[in-house]
Amino acid sequence: MESSTVLFHLAFPVADIPTTKEFYVAGLGCEPGRETANSLILNLYGHQLVAHATTELAPQKGIYPRHFGLVFLSETAWEALLHRANDQQLTFYQGEKRRFAETTLEHRTFFLQDPFFNLLEFKYYCHPSAIFGEVDQNRVGDAE
Repeated sequence: MESSTVLFHLAFPVADIPTTKEFYVAGLGCEPGRETANSLILNLYGHQLVAHATTELAPQKGIYPRHFGLVFLSETAWEALLHRANDQQLTFYQGEKRRFAETTLEHRTFFLQDPFFNLLEFKYYCHPSAIFGEVDQNRVGDAE
């Protein structure tokens, strides 16, 4: 599939739109799009997120099974977002760390938690082949 002709879309739950704007627009730097009293479209690095207000919110017990985020192709861009998250005093669910060090799966990662318990992961792979490949490694995420 040619990725240059598609954008990723994700709808996710929030409690209210003003708090959503504070975290995603002021905090992460997303561009806001159309908005209603109960929903907001966000541009996250060219991908469409849609926040929908609901009363059904509960924290997960750990990062699995549900989280979303971005894989950066530039370590400098990944570091810039890490610094922005620190400067904006966003809530880190897991701080910056290196996974699978000294392997072809090595990557830098951190997790943020928005005010509604949604977990966001931001990664940079040291070896781009690990993004979709390195299938012989049979390792995904933390110890399963």
